[in-house]
Amino acid sequence: MPTRDTVTGSRLLIPARSAAADESSLVITPESAGWAYCGLRIVELGPGESRSLATHGEEFAVLPLAGSAVVEVDGHRFELEGRTSVFARVSDWAYLPIDAAARLSTTEGAQLALASARAERRFEAAHIIAADVPVEIRGAGQATRQITNFLAPGAYDAVDRLICCEVLTPEGNWSSYPPHKHDDTPDSLANNEEIYYFRVGHAGSTETSDEGFAVHRTYTADGSIDETLVVRDGDAFLVPRGYHGPCVAAPGYPLYYLNVMAGPNPERTMAIVDDPAHGWIRETWQGMTTDPRCPMTTAAGPGQ
Repeated sequence: MPTRDTVTGSRLLIPARSAAADESSLVITPESAGWAYCGLRIVELGPGESRSLATHGEEFAVLPLAGSAVVEVDGHRFELEGRTSVFARVSDWAYLPIDAAARLSTTEGAQLALASARAERRFEAAHIIAADVPVEIRGAGQATRQITNFLAPGAYDAVDRLICCEVLTPEGNWSSYPPHKHDDTPDSLANNEEIYYFRVGHAGSTETSDEGFAVHRTYTADGSIDETLVVRDGDAFLVPRGYHGPCVAAPGYPLYYLNVMAGPNPERTMAIVDDPAHGWIRETWQGMTTDPRCPMTTAAGPGQ
């Protein structure tokens, strides 16, 4: 039976578990993505299991997606308070520097996102608790969404290249909108490779949904990339360049995605350039109310 990436013809969509390796349900490296800097692994640990990790020339963010974990690195022991799912609460996370040996373990089982970037400068390992993670409401009306800025520039800066945030979109809403870019074209203010990792929820619950879906679009002005496709729980999408957005959460199915970015910029930045055909939409948000369902969750839990 053909996989969904074969059906769609997409070179950039990575269907759930199609890139599993080394007891991880997803492994994206710079080599497999065809670029230079960022990567992502989704590590599954059963009750009582552990995993050793040598960072070498990469820095990592360890983010619990489900469950809690212990991270031991550079003589530190970080106990990460996690969550039952990405829709349940904001999570603790840990930063791992380059040239480090780490051990990840869990008592009851955990699913961990290991976002990574090739780096040159070494910073200190760190544990950031959920209560210290900034939560932002962005957009308005049906374009309202929650941004959890756990490793965004200005939110946490003791890092070389890695940029990460979580986006939660209520069912029926649009996010990553208007379409924007931060690539290598002359008018861009940043040059970031980017990974989208999707989880799809179920309305009225904090659980994820196998049957749910969302829509994602990425395209370039010259048409070399032009993809509008369905994404499901556990899928990933690679954005090497171009405009990305919107991400549309279908009615009944709230949407989560983890954004992982890195690039050669002298300073970490998420500066964007809107598609000029759609940038005017931001002006329409002036005076418009935000969706009261946002924030969808905080460190205190859903709806808090």
